[in-house]
Amino acid sequence: MVPMKRCLFFLFLISLSTPGWCARKVTVSQLLELLRSLREEKKTDTDSAVALQQVELSEQLTRGVMNVLTKSVPGPLTTEQLYVLEARSAALTPPASDIPDRPAPDAEAQKAILARSDNYISRSYEQTPLLAAKKTTLRFQDSTVAIASSSGISSGAKDAVTSSGLTNPNAFIHYINAAAQQVVLDRGAVRQSTAKDSVRWGANGLIRVPEPDPSLALVFREARAAGTVQWSRWELIGAKPSAVFSFEVPRQSSKLEVNVCCFPNVRQAGIARFYSSMTGPVLGAERGVGGGVAGNFQTNTDWNEFKSGAPYHGYFYIDPDSGTVVRMIVEAEMKPSDIVHEIVTRIDYGLAKVGPSTFIVPVRSVVNLVVVPNGESGAGGYSTRTSLFSSEYSEYRLSPSN
Repeated sequence: MVPMKRCLFFLFLISLSTPGWCARKVTVSQLLELLRSLREEKKTDTDSAVALQQVELSEQLTRGVMNVLTKSVPGPLTTEQLYVLEARSAALTPPASDIPDRPAPDAEAQKAILARSDNYISRSYEQTPLLAAKKTTLRFQDSTVAIASSSGISSGAKDAVTSSGLTNPNAFIHYINAAAQQVVLDRGAVRQSTAKDSVRWGANGLIRVPEPDPSLALVFREARAAGTVQWSRWELIGAKPSAVFSFEVPRQSSKLEVNVCCFPNVRQAGIARFYSSMTGPVLGAERGVGGGVAGNFQTNTDWNEFKSGAPYHGYFYIDPDSGTVVRMIVEAEMKPSDIVHEIVTRIDYGLAKVGPSTFIVPVRSVVNLVVVPNGESGAGGYSTRTSLFSSEYSEYRLSPSN
């Protein structure tokens, strides 16, 4: 007799393949069970990747667990989807196994942790000299249409149609490319580049990675000034308990800027002559045609940045002993009418040795971005595009600007 748990899991697998598909939320434990079942059934790399495309995690898939899983998957397509799941879940709470079973600190202890963190940021982190680093970014993206049909710019992307089956793997979030760039960090935050960017972002079907990432010092000061920093939970990071505090910064107190490039502004120009069956022959229309329009009528598309201030909320992950911030999550609160619907940034901080000195710097960032690529948010119908940017910082050194 098949155990009840096994029966329920097979029903779960069947539900993923039914028409009218939408992503099913699963826990990390259920993801592990799904992968184990796929291995037992000797599913191909393509089949396994398609199965993972159909789930959405309700918990964070940590890098450590993902690295273990990638050792036993059937191929690169499945590995790619594990990276997608890890990036998409980067801002979620991890499974209960990563939540230490210890009581919350009392109010005085919480104040002491935040005071140590305030001291660390002002006296250590913000005193970091100008540093240069290599930033390597992996881009993952789904394939909704990125260019308006009237723009005159063609695109090979197709709409993701999930109601008629799962035949096109490119309709789901998948790996697009990798890019490396040299960046300068000013007091721990990436400095906005002043170099002219010749890439036609938006027109090439892609958007530019939002930069710079939120500044730890600025966010911490604004959150403290807003008086909204509150205890949330303990969480294991690097096998050590971190104190997690939530925060909210209202619009009137926020200096957070959302800057994403680029979105189309379609302009139609030229001379149009409308005619009837009587006036048509004079304007060059075919005889007998009832009516229409003639003339040099053109469609032009300009590509513009989206820039806006926004309120935001998020979390600080703090070493309770030193006050060091080891992770920060910031989610901008966008308006429903904005063409940027969602932008969530997670930044992990760690040690980097630069000559004889050691500094705490960003070592990894993940950006989850949902936009309306055609710039039609608030219209009667529009599609959204999800992009994920997973970046690693390496090769830290003193900047020549010091």
